[in-house]
Amino acid sequence: MVNHEQPDQPPHNPDPSVTGEYLPPDAAPPGSEHKTRNGAKGVGAAATGLGLLALKFKGLFAVLLQFKFFFIGLKLLSLTWPFLLTLWLYVVFFGWKLAIVIILLVLAHEMGHYAAFRAYGLPVKLPVFLPFMAYTAGAVPADLEQDAYIALAGPLTGLALAATCYGVGLALHDSFWFACADLSAFLNLFNMIPVPPFDGGRVIGAVWPALWVFGFALFIGLAIVLHIPILFVLIIGLVGLPSMISAWRGHVDPRAAMMTNAARLRVSVWYLMTLLGLIVVMGQAHALTAGIRGSM
Repeated sequence: MVNHEQPDQPPHNPDPSVTGEYLPPDAAPPGSEHKTRNGAKGVGAAATGLGLLALKFKGLFAVLLQFKFFFIGLKLLSLTWPFLLTLWLYVVFFGWKLAIVIILLVLAHEMGHYAAFRAYGLPVKLPVFLPFMAYTAGAVPADLEQDAYIALAGPLTGLALAATCYGVGLALHDSFWFACADLSAFLNLFNMIPVPPFDGGRVIGAVWPALWVFGFALFIGLAIVLHIPILFVLIIGLVGLPSMISAWRGHVDPRAAMMTNAARLRVSVWYLMTLLGLIVVMGQAHALTAGIRGSM
């Protein structure tokens, strides 16, 4: 889920100037020259050893640098109370194994938004976990098409992760990976519902905001079929209702004036392709998971 807001700027703290008086070293005592040479040899040997070690493992360092977003993700899992509360609730409702899987899937989704903000050169904060939801706050792009692609980056990342889990499941013949693919596709497919504050709502808002009414009806229908808690439905309704009322009254996003028909077509194609990909992966993974369980 994407939340556009300008991150706070860090305070400017210039380093204070340091003044002092240069004092020459004392004269070296007799016999210190030999110790100095031996020390220099020891330092040189240590430096040589470290250099060889760095050369030996430079490939490993290069690989680790390519996974900088992985280390950013680890930073997100710090012991903050919203994250701990979220994890505890997931454990209570789903058990600790499924709770960890859900946390990692949501993290990957939000890191997709984070990477998209960075790709467009926009300031962005690290994702925030809240009970049963998460969001990534970043600056508002001047282009509504970019806004749509930033919103799509989360489900696209979830689709890539679902497809990867599906491939691992095929290679290992392990139902666990099929279940992960099924869950990742489902969570991201749910987030594609065309109503705010879901990612699908932001995408459709760039194409035709009138579809939000259809999206809200779809959300209510899915909430009834899937037995979604009424509290979650109310929260989504309260968050998305202002945008829908504004669109109903004819208040249009000023950036919509710059959206050409070609841009709307591009966004629509990406939305439908992502939607179709999630449906296919979820269907295949769900069928294989059920088949494996049935054969046991």
